[in-house]
Amino acid sequence: MTKVSRFIAMCTIGAAVAVPSFAWAQTYTSVHYPGSVLTELVGGPNPQGTSVGGYTLTPGGALHGFTLTGGDFTAFDPPGSTFTIANFINPEGVIVGAYVDVAGVSHGFILRDGAYTTVDYPGATGTELSSINPSGELSGATCTDAACGATGNANVTHSFLLSKKGVFSATFDPPGAASSTASVVIPSGAVVGAYTKLAGTTCSTQCQGYLLFHGSYATISYPGAAFTFAGGANASSDVVGVYTDASAVSHGFLFNGAYTSFDYPGASFTEATGINPSGVIVGLYVDSTGNVNGFVRTP
Repeated sequence: MTKVSRFIAMCTIGAAVAVPSFAWAQTYTSVHYPGSVLTELVGGPNPQGTSVGGYTLTPGGALHGFTLTGGDFTAFDPPGSTFTIANFINPEGVIVGAYVDVAGVSHGFILRDGAYTTVDYPGATGTELSSINPSGELSGATCTDAACGATGNANVTHSFLLSKKGVFSATFDPPGAASSTASVVIPSGAVVGAYTKLAGTTCSTQCQGYLLFHGSYATISYPGAAFTFAGGANASSDVVGVYTDASAVSHGFLFNGAYTSFDYPGASFTEATGINPSGVIVGLYVDSTGNVNGFVRTP
């Protein structure tokens, strides 16, 4: 249901060159919620150093949201939720994400100063929120499955924006897309997300990223990859995500004029989910034992 749960400048971005990951010196920090069997780091860190994500304590169990600040975790769930994922935190500390209620319906949520606001796209079967920029504009997706895929059901999504005044845009998809999701809206109003042209499915197999700016779309596609998911971007239009190579191995990537591939050291799977204005990247990786952990990649 989220940009990490797939079980998974206006020229064509895919024409850019790829840069080997060893071209950059980085520091990686593993993130593991205490006692969890899965930790996903999805958004942040914001200027106060807080990141957000989700964790579960049992194999196949429901996710719960968390914040991470200076090594300290704080768990949270909207009232009445059975599944929570925090997708983004902005500079003001406002958190957005999605939760599933006891009836199995997914809703977007905004957590501001300890108070929750539920967000539902008018007429949608399910709703999820993916980001909020400093001006208060939000991105998200509608779902054909009530739980937005959280329970493993087939799900088709369509991107949308929500203005700071509370006005929803019409849903939108890149030309030819059967399903799409908006991962983030940056301060300029540009939207970064992902889409698939396969009918009746979300972006789980054949997938490409997209950039929407001033009504024009550009494709985000890691060179030579069959699968590219653009999961995050910052105010400088640096884009991060995950791609799958010819050997069916998934790697994180950064696009900032050129593509850079990278992997958490020793990981069998790496996905970048967010990047802040300082170039700090968050994401998740699968370690040698098959466990999912979050990571922070600091330049």
